[in-house]
Amino acid sequence: MDEQNIPIDINTTKLLDWLVSRRHVKTDWQNNVLKIREKINNAIQDMPAHEGIIKLLSGQHINYFHCLKIIEILRETEADSKNLFGRYGSQRMKDWQDIVACYQKDNVYLAEAAQMLIRNVSYEIPGLRKQVQKLQQSQLECEKNIKDYTKTENSMLKEFKQSCEQLGIEGDKIKPELLRLLKDLPDIYRGISEKIKIVQPALELYNEFNKYLSGKATDVSTLPLLDHLIKNGNTTVYEYTYGEKPVDVEEPPIEPSEGDNSSSNLGDIDFGDNGNAAIDFGDDGNAAIDFGDDEATVDWGQQDDGFEIVSHSDLNLEESGIVVEKTGVARGDEALTLLDHPETRARIIDGLVELSAFAKMRLYETMHDGDVLTMSRMQDAPAAIQMQTLESATMLNDCLQVALDRLTDKRIQHLHNVKHSPKYVDILTGNLNQKLAVVDRMRAGKAALEEKIVRLRNEANTIDPVIDTLIEQTKVLQKEIQADISGKYKGRVVNIVVVIN
Repeated sequence: MDEQNIPIDINTTKLLDWLVSRRHVKTDWQNNVLKIREKINNAIQDMPAHEGIIKLLSGQHINYFHCLKIIEILRETEADSKNLFGRYGSQRMKDWQDIVACYQKDNVYLAEAAQMLIRNVSYEIPGLRKQVQKLQQSQLECEKNIKDYTKTENSMLKEFKQSCEQLGIEGDKIKPELLRLLKDLPDIYRGISEKIKIVQPALELYNEFNKYLSGKATDVSTLPLLDHLIKNGNTTVYEYTYGEKPVDVEEPPIEPSEGDNSSSNLGDIDFGDNGNAAIDFGDDGNAAIDFGDDEATVDWGQQDDGFEIVSHSDLNLEESGIVVEKTGVARGDEALTLLDHPETRARIIDGLVELSAFAKMRLYETMHDGDVLTMSRMQDAPAAIQMQTLESATMLNDCLQVALDRLTDKRIQHLHNVKHSPKYVDILTGNLNQKLAVVDRMRAGKAALEEKIVRLRNEANTIDPVIDTLIEQTKVLQKEIQADISGKYKGRVVNIVVVIN
């Protein structure tokens, strides 16, 4: 086979080594290139305004083949400087011809072109592509984070709405709305007290059961507070304690101050006393107490008990240290209702829990009525106990569960704590505001990520044309090197194998 027809195949990464090993270039070619680059930088400073030159000098590294094209253009632009001997007197032409001559010495141009080709194929183009891939990966991560932020935002917003719905507020102005709900507490407690009456059969059965076990003939309620609530409703603590209704109830206003959200104002309850320690009983600020009689005496209503009727003008209350109060007036904790007072409320809940445990035990016994020991113990029990069936025991248990669920409802517990704990309204408001803060953070994070995606996309779009241009320039350089090497081997086909990742 004719050697002239055998192509020369050279791998791109081995191109420079191949040129050195074939003695086309010297190993110290780089020293000469530095001097040539300096001359190119100086020559570029003085160039004619030509479209072809501007295109050559823009956005690419000047090499030997570019210098040849620049000389061709200068043959046109510098034609006026040509003398009779065919030489150009233009300094521009002389500079570029000198640069080409330096390039051609020891084939320095071929080594530099090979190095450019290797750098473009192995580093520049793959590096730019990896940069685009990183930008695209960052876009995907941003989109994933946006989905996570959206999920968290929807979750927090759902929890906030559920909490507001549970509390019965809109959620626009959380604290004022919570404080306004306190006005509904009396009606809520009234409804609960009516609902609790359904446990009366269970309480009566419980009393009969305890009476039978104790062997006492007296009818004593085992749970007197719950019994009082069922029979008399949600009365004041005063009425339960003393067995009589108060003449007057002086309960402080239930609505705390609706000031700003600072910690110093939110937790305070406005009792309507304007910050004064004294209680205004409706007098005009005089030291004397006007009891509405025309005589200057105090009528104590005990004329037959031997008490001396004292002239009101002779009685100095401040010196004697006596504090005169209306009898039968419920004040302070005694003015609160049984379901409103924390202690009595807790006792009522405990009573319902105790009744519920009893009802569950009775339900268990009725479901296992084959227990001989239990049947023998209950032979002498009252008819109300012995006549209990599975249906009646189930009904008692269900009624108690309804009463407990109503009294321990989350909304009612929140309102109860808001009224009786100055800091609770701040805590509850803070928890709800925290959910809103998370929602705002997620939305802000999404907006920032969306802006970042746009920025990354624009950056990737600016790199793509650079890659395309560099690939095109690399292909041109590849053909120029192949043609130059082919000329050194009498026109043999030269293939530089280029693999761009």
